[in-house]
Amino acid sequence: MDQYHEPLEDLDEDDKDNVRALMSLKEEVEAVNWYQQRASATKDENLAEVLAHNMDEEIEHACMAIEWLRRNMPAWDEELKTYLFSEAPITELEELEEEEESSEEEGSGELDIGNLN
Repeated sequence: MDQYHEPLEDLDEDDKDNVRALMSLKEEVEAVNWYQQRASATKDENLAEVLAHNMDEEIEHACMAIEWLRRNMPAWDEELKTYLFSEAPITELEELEEEEESSEEEGSGELDIGNLN
């Protein structure tokens, strides 16, 4: 099984499920790429529509795998919250988040009159 880089007996069931999800995601993304190229290259409009439909199905499957990973691997949840559905330049999002966290930490030492508990 070439998807494993460590001895199978060293991996628990959660590790194996993570591998399954990651491999499925990889396969779905590859399929999106293949369908997109084929739809773009064909001169047959009907075939292009079929291939584009198939591509959209693969995108759905990839999103489902990503959601499973988000629910089962905390780092995925954290990173997806940083990058998805944002408007700032993608390469600046991590820095912006760190600045926000730093700002929140600086403010945590101040007296909050509204909350005296």
